Amino acid sequence: MMIETRELTKMFKDVRAVDGINLTVARGELVALLGPNGAGKSTTLRMLTTLIPPTSGSAQVAGFDVVRRQRDVRLRIGYIGQGNGAGHSQRGRDELISQGRAYGMPVRAARTRAGELIDSLGLSDVADRTVSTLSGGQRRRLDIAMGLIHAPELLFLDEPSTGLDPQNRANLQEHIVRLRAEHGTTIVLTTHYLDEADSMAERVIVIDHGRIIADDTPQQLKAKHVGDRVILGFGSPVDAAQAAKALGAPVADGCVRLVAEDGPREAPRILDSLRSAGLAPDSIEVKRPTLDDVFLTLTGRSLREGGAADTEPELVEA
Repeated sequence: MMIETRELTKMFKDVRAVDGINLTVARGELVALLGPNGAGKSTTLRMLTTLIPPTSGSAQVAGFDVVRRQRDVRLRIGYIGQGNGAGHSQRGRDELISQGRAYGMPVRAARTRAGELIDSLGLSDVADRTVSTLSGGQRRRLDIAMGLIHAPELLFLDEPSTGLDPQNRANLQEHIVRLRAEHGTTIVLTTHYLDEADSMAERVIVIDHGRIIADDTPQQLKAKHVGDRVILGFGSPVDAAQAAKALGAPVADGCVRLVAEDGPREAPRILDSLRSAGLAPDSIEVKRPTLDDVFLTLTGRSLREGGAADTEPELVEA
C-alpha cells in the first residue's frame, strides 16, 4: 500500500475535523477525495503530507510513518496545495530549478525537467518573469509545476484546477494521466470539478463531517446510491395516473418517474409493459446519474454549494 491510515483523527480545540479515517491506497491508483466544503479533505491531505501532525491514530505514506519519518515521506511525495508556493520576488524558472535542486536533482536535470514542465503547462511566455507579475492562473500552473518537478512516486493534488481556464484544466488533466501511465505515479486529488473526478479517478472516496461515508468506483457509486431515472411523459393526466398505477411509480406534472439500475436496458421493457396495458407515453427520457446526484443523496446537499474552493477553516490546534 502507498497509503494506509488507521483511525486517523485531527482535533482543533473542540472541533473534530477528521474523525477516525481508515484509508488504504494501493500503488499506482488514482483516487479522488470528494466532499462538501469543510468535510475534512484538506486536513486529511495535510496530515498525510506531514504538514500537520495527527491528534491520534496513525498513517503510513510510501512505507513511512508520517510523524516519525517525515523526511522520508517528503522525499517521495509531491504536494500541490491550495495556496501559492513560489516566492513573489523570484523568477518562475529559477523557482522550479531550485525546487528540483532541493530534492537532490543535478542542475542539468533540474533545468531540463523545468523546461519540460514549462512547455507542458503553457508557461513558456512567462517563465522568466518574477512571480509577483504573474496572473492567478499562471501562478497556479507554476505551483503545479513545482509539485511535479521531481516526478514523485506519490502526488497529492488539493483542488489543482481551481483558477485555471478550461484549456489549462484539460492540459493539467492530460499531464496527470500521462504521468501516471508513464511512471506508475500514485495520485490522490481533491476537486470540486465533478467531471474531473468522474473521468480521471478509478476510485472516489466521499468524506463528510470528517468521516468516510462512501468508497467505490464512480460507476458503482452512481448505480448504488442513485441509479438511472426513466421519465415517461403523458399528454393526458388520466393516462399518466393509469401508467403510474401499472408501474407502481409516482406521478407528477403528467410524468411518471422510475429508478432503474440500467435505464437504457430497462426502457424497452417498461414500454412493452405499458403497451400491453393499452398505454403509450408521449415521450421517454433516460437520465444517467452524476456524482453531484450521489452527493445530494449521501449528504443532503450539492458539492457545488458554497462555491468552488474548499473553505475548510484554519483552526487552532488543541
